[in-house]
Amino acid sequence: MKRKVCVVITARPSYSRIKTALAAIREHPELELQLVLAASALLERYGSVVDVIEKDGFKVDRRVHMILEGENLVTSAKSTGLGLVELATVFDDLKPDMVVTIADRFETLATAVCASYMNIPLVHVQGGEVTGSIDDKVRHAVTKLADLHLVASPNAAERLARMGEEPERTIVTGCPSIDIARACVENGREAPDVFEFGGVGAQFDLSEGFLVVMQHPVTTEYEAAYQQASQTIEAIDRLDRPTLWFWPNVDAGSDGTSKCIRVYRERHVLEHVHFFRNLPPEAFLRLLKKSLCIVGNSSVAIRECAYLGVPAVNIGTRQNGRDRGPNVIDVAHDTKAIENAIGIQCERGPYPSSDIYGDGQASRRIADALSTASLSIDKRLTI
Repeated sequence: MKRKVCVVITARPSYSRIKTALAAIREHPELELQLVLAASALLERYGSVVDVIEKDGFKVDRRVHMILEGENLVTSAKSTGLGLVELATVFDDLKPDMVVTIADRFETLATAVCASYMNIPLVHVQGGEVTGSIDDKVRHAVTKLADLHLVASPNAAERLARMGEEPERTIVTGCPSIDIARACVENGREAPDVFEFGGVGAQFDLSEGFLVVMQHPVTTEYEAAYQQASQTIEAIDRLDRPTLWFWPNVDAGSDGTSKCIRVYRERHVLEHVHFFRNLPPEAFLRLLKKSLCIVGNSSVAIRECAYLGVPAVNIGTRQNGRDRGPNVIDVAHDTKAIENAIGIQCERGPYPSSDIYGDGQASRRIADALSTASLSIDKRLTI
């Protein structure tokens, strides 16, 4: 009988982080994939990730609507509670042999607590990393609830050992999203015709190079989200380079970030900026590969762009503590500093590829680990 592996995806970045592993699980002869979509992955205003997933050929077994309007600290906490309630019903219905949760978003805590209290072995992908903000608390809390840790790097494995996790329950697999990045490099495909994906704003020639912006609110600084985003958008406006700007994640403060974008667009003519909600993972990484620089505070600048060699300007504290490759310049939320750093990076890049987050073979390692892990009498996954 195949082992039922239930993967819970709650947001746009979660899918890009796990897509190749989903395919490897689905194709593994000893595994049966169960896929649960929840939270912002189901919402149109965050790019309808569910539509992308279904177009990629994955069957969605259950959908969990759990996001409350507001994008503040109260709604984040309440959304997590709703997720816990709804996922309990889903897990009771699907009866998985194990549950897989990804990274550090607040919704992952609902997945981890629910599986743990229902005595379902929990697998955590991308634990052991350090960034800052509330993400560290969530990530480390999930670590203590998890039975098997599939981490992206040796440094992450060492941190888990220092946290008291048994080394035999930790496997360094690499990050599955690097598998997509590797395919982008090996296939050598051109950037997609990005304007076919919709979005709003001007359309322009990208052949001479372009910037990518992806900036999210910092949950512990959520009240400053509007002001922080204004520093970035002013720098982009002054640089007057072709720019593709992606909408923020559903975090506390994202209303402030989104409002800043809308207000600035109403008050200024941005003839060189186009705004998007989402792109499929492969298209997005192919686009990044051809860009001059990525700007903002997304982990993609630290992780996938290290492998792709794309210059990155990381703004603010959201990625504090995360292991970095040589492609990153860190700056504060200051228009002039952002503008200067972008200019430097556009002159320097591209950078040599770094395998700090994996070599592009993570999906196979993850599927093999899930198929060979022994389920002991006390419901703990061991190697």
